[in-house]
Amino acid sequence: MHQGVSGNLRGGALMAVAAVIFAAEALAIRLMTARGIPVEMQVFARSLGQLFWVAPLIARSGLAVFRTTRPGLHLLRGASSLLTWGLYYASFGPLDLATATVLSFTNVMFTTLLAGPVLGERVDRWRWAGTIAGFVGVAVMLRPGTTVSTLGVALALASAVTWCGITLSSRVLAQQDRNATIMAWVGLVTSAGSAPFAVMAWVPLGVFDCAVLMAVACIAPGIIWLITSAYRFGEASAIAPFQYLRLIFVTGFGWLFFQEVPDGWTWAGAVVILTGALIVTLAEARRSISQKSPEGPGN
Repeated sequence: MHQGVSGNLRGGALMAVAAVIFAAEALAIRLMTARGIPVEMQVFARSLGQLFWVAPLIARSGLAVFRTTRPGLHLLRGASSLLTWGLYYASFGPLDLATATVLSFTNVMFTTLLAGPVLGERVDRWRWAGTIAGFVGVAVMLRPGTTVSTLGVALALASAVTWCGITLSSRVLAQQDRNATIMAWVGLVTSAGSAPFAVMAWVPLGVFDCAVLMAVACIAPGIIWLITSAYRFGEASAIAPFQYLRLIFVTGFGWLFFQEVPDGWTWAGAVVILTGALIVTLAEARRSISQKSPEGPGN
């Protein structure tokens, strides 16, 4: 549904705010890791935050909010979120903020590769071109002699792969279940799945560390709400590119707080990856619009 210029401006503004929160979350992850807070505890706090956001829905509708005919797919969706958060958070230890963030954008390329065999979607030449460009960018960043951590890159790319589980399962679940049901299941599965690891990795925390954990737990789930609202107000093709603003904010935070400045080759690879991600994102937006159109192939 076309909302016009004002809708696109509103959607773009919401997406930009989401990008700022994404960057703030990355900064908090790096800070917590540097202060010795285990990733397991960080992920558990993030999971509890997800439950906190859906608690009013659960209180209002009771266990009915969990009613679904696809519990297995919800478990897969929750497990994908848990793995993605864990790997994503862990990647900020060995990598600088900008590099970890750039590599997270490769999730759109992996989603393109899996959309065909998993969902039966036709992958057009633009999505293939963007995907190939993205992986060329990764190769540039990992050139021989690079100082970029191989472990960090592996964690970031693994997070991007598991992110596909979130994207693809959400596409299927959204056709049948309410957003409230999806979010409730995610909060339940991630909290239950991360709790044992958090207990095993538990370390005493000071007041400041607790405050940072609580801030991330309460604010980070709002990213989903902001992005969903952005797409409700504006056209996907107009507002989707705003999500890449988070690299600018992340890079600024990395320079300001940790004096991190990626080298020229890393920036060259980042530009190629972002170009590929943008091409795939715009192609995906056009595909969605085409499917929703009366003349589109989806009708």
